Amino acid sequence: MKALLSMDASAFPLVFAEPERTRLGQLVDVDVSRPDRPLADLTVAERQSVELLITGWGAQQLGEAELDQMPRLRGVVHWGGGVGFLDPSAPARGIAISSARAANAIPVAEFTLAMIILASKDAFWVSRTYGQRQAEVLREVELAHTGLFRRTIGIVGASSVGTLVMRLLQNHAVDMLLFDPYTTPEQAARLGAEQVTDLAELARRSSILTVHAPELPATRGMVSREVLAELPHGATVINTARGSLIDQDALVEELTAGRLRAVLDVTEPEVLPPGHPLYDLPNVFLTPHLAGSTGSELQRLGATAVAEVERFVVGQPFAHPISP
Repeated sequence: MKALLSMDASAFPLVFAEPERTRLGQLVDVDVSRPDRPLADLTVAERQSVELLITGWGAQQLGEAELDQMPRLRGVVHWGGGVGFLDPSAPARGIAISSARAANAIPVAEFTLAMIILASKDAFWVSRTYGQRQAEVLREVELAHTGLFRRTIGIVGASSVGTLVMRLLQNHAVDMLLFDPYTTPEQAARLGAEQVTDLAELARRSSILTVHAPELPATRGMVSREVLAELPHGATVINTARGSLIDQDALVEELTAGRLRAVLDVTEPEVLPPGHPLYDLPNVFLTPHLAGSTGSELQRLGATAVAEVERFVVGQPFAHPISP
């Protein structure tokens, strides 16, 4: 079976370790020496022989004209998340599509869980106080408000990441509230959460609010000035989704006033310009889009992709199918 790689060449060895590269060579006829080879560089016969595309970050745009050049193409295995590079007509052409979105959700959910636990203990802020004071912190007196036990966590979005966060939180004695207009109360209950249909109400009842909605025109700024104002004094906002989902100017005002705290792995824009207040505010824990797959975690994406290639080769449906 003829396969073609399409991705950033520098990412290929990071995502596909030696065992995965060897396995790919056993499964399909593919040139692993040119993971970024443009479709235009192939001969007409080579393009017409491609049955499977293996894609990732930096994949070339594949519109209708490009798909027309690959009449035998029947599968796309993408080790990234979204497949915006692929023309929406692909399914109608009989092309099955797989994404490693679920695999990438694992480190994001793990990171989020860690941030929830540390935020509930005031770990970020107490560390700074301890360093400045260089003397005893009276935990029972000064930190009487902290702890994860029976804390109310508000989850915005039952996405792949949001769902996994809720499943991880089921192992902890917390109360979960879920805002997602596409989820039923029964579905929320199966995840251990109470469905809340009003985002402002969810904020009002949450001491930690964590954002996991997709970035769409309808979700930009959904955590608005009004929603932020409903959060209790001392509440923490966690965002590992997209910076545009929060009214960032309003959040900065709340943080500057000292009313809220924030754990932000994403911002708007990304990267923030030099001198932006989010870099220096003492009640902000800021990371550079660290939650997604990094380092060894990238190899999980490659292993997931190879498993999908194996399923495709033997005629089984993808384990992680998606639609553009």
